[in-house]
Amino acid sequence: MKITFVGGGNMASALIGGLRKQGYSAAGIQVVEPDPDKREQLATAFGVRCCAAIDAASLNCEALVLAVKPQVMREAVAPLVGKLGTQLVLSIAAGLRLADIGRWLGGHNQLVRSMPNMPALIGEGISGVYADPSVGREGRAMAEKILHAVGSSLWIEDEAQMDAVTAISGSGPAYVFYFIESLQLAGRALGFSDAEARILAIETFAGAAKLAESSADPASVLRERVTSKGGTTAAALDSFNTDGLAAAILRGVRAAAARGRELGDQLGQD
Repeated sequence: MKITFVGGGNMASALIGGLRKQGYSAAGIQVVEPDPDKREQLATAFGVRCCAAIDAASLNCEALVLAVKPQVMREAVAPLVGKLGTQLVLSIAAGLRLADIGRWLGGHNQLVRSMPNMPALIGEGISGVYADPSVGREGRAMAEKILHAVGSSLWIEDEAQMDAVTAISGSGPAYVFYFIESLQLAGRALGFSDAEARILAIETFAGAAKLAESSADPASVLRERVTSKGGTTAAALDSFNTDGLAAAILRGVRAAAARGRELGDQLGQD
């Protein structure tokens, strides 16, 4: 499989780097990127072919990854109209719906939409993925091979759920950072230095996440095991419940999903 990336930003770089680490040949990857500095960086780091605009060589591929900002997607794919055959087109642009991308591509329907998240930059991402019904097993396998270079994936059968994927896993790293930041501030308030509060907060979060991942028990059961009746953990959780923390998180995630739908409507307008 030959892969062409349209856009050479951070996520494209992460995907290319992940593919190369997995032994994927540099000769099978090319990047269309107008920024000369980014082209030089990608060529130097990964040995891949880079060009400033879509040309005949960049169309010689089985898969195209659309890795440009949603606001410039329509302009970026315009040179592809009427030039695509059976290539799979994988979009990693947030918010853009396949119907709009397909329309901008002149009716091309071999389309997959995905939402990788920030940990993909270190190969620990999770991508929600949705495929147009016309995409077969081979096309889905292509998309998985590309996305698994930076982590795992979860297939979604209803594209409308991609806004929820964005709200949970796409925006989710910011929620995690917010909690770590708050825990660090609490550590500082209790007398620790910045460095001490940081290591306590980050290592606690990382360890708990790994434990949850490796355990067959739900998070609620793991939480209960830490919480002794009348103990210190119970005191903190009682305070969280009094302040309605769980409900606030739900409201926030719903707000993110709603904003995702709004952005999809705005970005897809002609």
